Amino acid sequence: MYGAQLIEALRRRDPSLNFFGAGGERMNAAGCELIVDAKNLAVVGITEIVSHLPKIYGLFQKLIRAVDQRKPDLAVVIDSPAFNWRVARQMRKRRIPVVYYVCPQFWAWRQGRVKLLHKYVDKAVVIFPFEERFYRDRGVDATFVGHPLADLPNPAITREAYAAEHKLDAAKPWITLMPGSRRKEVRMNLATILEAAERLHAPSQEVSGQEKNRKEKNNLEKGRAFDDYEFLLPVAPTLDASFFEKLISIETRFASSDPRPNIHLVPEALPALYHSRAAIVASGTATVEAALMGTPFVMVYRVSPLTYTLGKPRVKVPHFAMVNLIAGQEIVPELVQNNFTAEKIVAEMNKIIPDGEARSRMIEELGAVKGRLTLARAGAHPAEVAAEIILGLITR
Repeated sequence: MYGAQLIEALRRRDPSLNFFGAGGERMNAAGCELIVDAKNLAVVGITEIVSHLPKIYGLFQKLIRAVDQRKPDLAVVIDSPAFNWRVARQMRKRRIPVVYYVCPQFWAWRQGRVKLLHKYVDKAVVIFPFEERFYRDRGVDATFVGHPLADLPNPAITREAYAAEHKLDAAKPWITLMPGSRRKEVRMNLATILEAAERLHAPSQEVSGQEKNRKEKNNLEKGRAFDDYEFLLPVAPTLDASFFEKLISIETRFASSDPRPNIHLVPEALPALYHSRAAIVASGTATVEAALMGTPFVMVYRVSPLTYTLGKPRVKVPHFAMVNLIAGQEIVPELVQNNFTAEKIVAEMNKIIPDGEARSRMIEELGAVKGRLTLARAGAHPAEVAAEIILGLITR
């Protein structure tokens, strides 16, 4: 997504530019020739990556061969530090300037690795306000441009049109489920999220529509949650719908609720979040998306026990959720590893689904996070600012 925005911004300034590299469908649609498909790099965790190393190294070599053949004027690497700092090192050997857009979160853990940016990167373009000072204090030429999603308009599609398109009941409250964007991540998170959905889903007895609406209104007035939902599960661009269909079939096969929760696979996260009453979101960019849509949510996350044991002592920040880091306090609950249970999810969701102080406070604080992610530069999208920086480097 960020790469596609950047390509479009660069092309508006200079239509003669050509792009190739590693990316996904959106970058390809924006005009980037894909040497490596990002789906093949979507691995998370310390122990999890080991079995994928031969394939990833082969893709890395393929990308570098393309660099040697085409001799680009500049390289832009986006996020994915385990892969991209090695790309940056190879670019430096070839005297190709490097811009790091969406910098590694070295401020969160492994802070010593900042020296890699200092050594191999000519310019760091950062998207969180606290990152500029962190990197500059460590000798990296960094500029905060704002978060690429911060000024996204609200989805134009109405709730009724969205319901018709995805066969949803517009009269019911919707809950968005976001278990992650990588296969291993989803496998670790989805089962507990579905169990929470099952516990939240307690269908009313057969009653008239008027009676049902009255009951839901009374629930809200009394500070209780709704008693019937539909669940939306956006399929990340790095995954396939069939992958989720198979997992959901396995996880709900022995579900105790009857009927089972209505889980609808949808193609995009933002409209789902925007029209949902609340969400259950795995740690990552999705938490920022939920904040930008103003949707109250609970953050969850789990990795393998060995990965957690090895990684936890290295974490240097007080919160896991990006929105909490930006806010400087815990504004959304964080249920991580052993605390990530269906019971705790339901308890937290039942605080933020009904109207009341907890819900209003979270919505207000999420709005403040959105404000902090916006660069105080009238009319300039972060990708436009980044494009200006990149073209300046090429010209220089």
